[in-house]
Amino acid sequence: MNNTMTLRSGATIKQINQAEANKKNYLTRQTLSKMHLMPSGEPVAYDMTPDGQIIYYFDPARVVEAPPEQWYFPNARKDTMTLPSGTVIERMSTKNAAACGYYTEERLGRMHYEVIEEPVAYTIRQDKSVLYFYDKKTAKRLPLNCVRCGKDIRYKKKLCVACYEQEMALRRIEGDAHRNAHYEMDRRKVLFFDLELTGFYDHDEILSVTIVDATGELIMDTLVRPVKKKKWKNTEKIHGITPDMVADAPTMAELTPRIREIFDDAENIIAYGVSTDYSHIKYIYETAEGRDALHGKIRCCANEFVRYAHEHRPDVVHASLTDAMACFGIEWDGIAHTSTADTIACMKVWEVLFPNYYTN
Repeated sequence: MNNTMTLRSGATIKQINQAEANKKNYLTRQTLSKMHLMPSGEPVAYDMTPDGQIIYYFDPARVVEAPPEQWYFPNARKDTMTLPSGTVIERMSTKNAAACGYYTEERLGRMHYEVIEEPVAYTIRQDKSVLYFYDKKTAKRLPLNCVRCGKDIRYKKKLCVACYEQEMALRRIEGDAHRNAHYEMDRRKVLFFDLELTGFYDHDEILSVTIVDATGELIMDTLVRPVKKKKWKNTEKIHGITPDMVADAPTMAELTPRIREIFDDAENIIAYGVSTDYSHIKYIYETAEGRDALHGKIRCCANEFVRYAHEHRPDVVHASLTDAMACFGIEWDGIAHTSTADTIACMKVWEVLFPNYYTN
């Protein structure tokens, strides 16, 4: 018996017989119901009855207490029904069924699911007809139609292939116009910067600062001595800056006046992934007004590369600075992951993305 089934989550389960299931202590839904339990996870195996009904097996380690009223009120009347397969299901209210993740076939259809398992519970309508409930976890997810044309199956971004390609064509036109525009920026007024840190959190400190203008001139390149952190073994493996290397370096407090002077004279300040760097460098300004003015000058090279890759290079699945360099075939100057090399690399990537950014 080598049959398998793929669940809607993508997991694959095998078909086994009852003897195999008993050896593994797997439980059927009927057995769980008798124990006033319900599965909290997906089935781990399945079997087929002679009439084609699916019987799912569940791991006893992934079950929770079931909420039906008779569990909490043992003296209450307990109505059950026996299905043609011999499975006994209990009657429950629509509210309790929904709490268990059980829905009618019609409701599941509206949710784009197809019923493939026999009912797991039922209720009685006012007209005395029976209404069955099915478990959403074991229903088959149906393909969804495009949200734009409503005809073809979704491909990406909730759109079918045709609608997605149409949208991407428009995005490429807009993106290319944005990148190829003439911004007439003065190279001396456009700065690129990078920081190396003791860690990745707000309480971490700056270890190095590199600032380069768009002509390639090195405006600042210095190590920084942290005042609180004494060691940073995790990030030391990345950038190579050791505590001994910064022992005689200036502190950020000593460097702040000069950095603030450099930034105040700039029109644009660009970094590759600005969120972390900005969250640390903003403290060179003591007021919210100063920080807001700095934020207004900041541009993120990483965001621009992500947009370009999405529009033109869908094969690029990562967007690190190393990925951007490889995508454009740019060689590194220096050792990657040092603030100097990363700043120069960011400058080069920006110039490829925006070939008409500067006046000359």
